Amino acid sequence: MSSEPRPLKVVIPGGSGQVGALLERSLSALGHRVVVLSRSGRAPTVAWDGKNPGPWAQEIDGADVVINLAGRTVNCRYTEENLKQMMDSRVDSTRVVGQAIAQASQPPRVWLQMSTATIYAHRHDAANDEDSGQIGGEEPGVPAYWAYSVEIAKRWEQELARATTPQTRKVALRTAMVMTPDRGGVFDTLLGLTRRGLGGTMAGGEQYVSWIHGKDFVRAITWLIEHTEVAGAVNLAAPNPLKQREFAQVLRREAGVRVGLPATKWMLELGAWALRTDTELVLKSRNVVPGRLCEAGFEFAFATWVEAARDLCARAAR
Repeated sequence: MSSEPRPLKVVIPGGSGQVGALLERSLSALGHRVVVLSRSGRAPTVAWDGKNPGPWAQEIDGADVVINLAGRTVNCRYTEENLKQMMDSRVDSTRVVGQAIAQASQPPRVWLQMSTATIYAHRHDAANDEDSGQIGGEEPGVPAYWAYSVEIAKRWEQELARATTPQTRKVALRTAMVMTPDRGGVFDTLLGLTRRGLGGTMAGGEQYVSWIHGKDFVRAITWLIEHTEVAGAVNLAAPNPLKQREFAQVLRREAGVRVGLPATKWMLELGAWALRTDTELVLKSRNVVPGRLCEAGFEFAFATWVEAARDLCARAAR
């Protein structure tokens, strides 16, 4: 007879955002005990500042899993100050989580560290997997600050690699856009623009869009916890990225919207300024595939954008 797997204690630093809330709900529903570390410290979370040791480290000592999601949101204008905050919040939080694990008398078995698919180069010619993908930062003809975004991702992962945690397996989660119907998330924003007739081709639409359905994101996380043979960088992205033109066309169809006005680059710059965000999020070609997950036998519930958009639109309508 096989025994039921025991509940795990999962600590999620920086888990008060959309992705953290998704994981907290899903892992709790599976019977695991989830502890969220948050700068607010409002109940039921545990307070931390993301850069200094403190009483919060007691939650990591004896935990089974740490999933560090901490970092300033990228949905902002890429000013010098905001880019610095993006860098510092990611590097500092990764460093202090590593210190807490290193000092724990009972360190967690696995540390899943958020990273980003933005680490890969802006390219249209081939997909980026973990083994053959091109790390970005030196592409000709792209804005200089795009290289800084790549540098943030590289420093993030370097801090993970530096941490001395011999009893804890480390995985860098190179994550594409996580698509859920939750209010305020990336899909909610895209669907809102589409319903207003603004979900058309952006700057020619040749740039690739990589994404992952929220359910597959959670399934991949639980799969990585269980598969002790997997360590290092792992791409969390659906296996079929597509060009933005096609991505928008599918979303319009599944949302029941006939018209999507196209937008030129200068129009996107104006719109991003009004929304206090940045065009890199829609102009950079993120052609990323989950090589290691697929090779190891992980099966996606939503492998294509058609399947994912249909499910997400139906859930959003409900």
